[in-house]
Amino acid sequence: MCIIFTTGIAKAQKQFTFGPKIGVDYTHRWGNNVNDNSALNFQAGAFFEYRFNNRISIAPELVFATHSTPKREIVDWIDKDSPIDITRTGQINYINIPILLKCYFTPSLSVDLGPQLGICVYDKFTEKWKDDGKDKKTKHDLGANRFDFGVGIGLTYNITKDVFIQGRYTLGLTKIFDNCQDKNGNAQIAIGYRF
Repeated sequence: MCIIFTTGIAKAQKQFTFGPKIGVDYTHRWGNNVNDNSALNFQAGAFFEYRFNNRISIAPELVFATHSTPKREIVDWIDKDSPIDITRTGQINYINIPILLKCYFTPSLSVDLGPQLGICVYDKFTEKWKDDGKDKKTKHDLGANRFDFGVGIGLTYNITKDVFIQGRYTLGLTKIFDNCQDKNGNAQIAIGYRF
């Protein structure tokens, strides 16, 4: 009975793993009204993986991701003779929930594919400039849609049995804002640790 119990625990531990992950994102927008809205951002969160067998597993994640697009401009809307150096930043933060089907072609390499639901938790547009040597700032809501739906595809490589690195691209399928056709695009590289 002890042998059976120990074997069952080992098997369960092998089938189910979880842990933290952290990485960088290259976020951009695609659609009809896109200008230069790409930037490097970060993500951090947790993953869970359940392996049905040596080839197939399902891996939901819960990840906080920032989508900020800082842009520095010289504007003259206050004084034509004294243009102002202004930085405009649109920032939208999401809690992303991808649910990935992982197909292992080798024990160390899997192809990952699945849908992702993004929940907008913060959206602000900020302008910063100097006026007579003093820092000035305005901030207002962007009006982003609450939910963002997309599809992700990528690869995961197991460096060791505990440490992995993954690359993924997620293509947004729903509009970021109601008044334009722009959608999110996100290329990411992340590293994680399995418990």
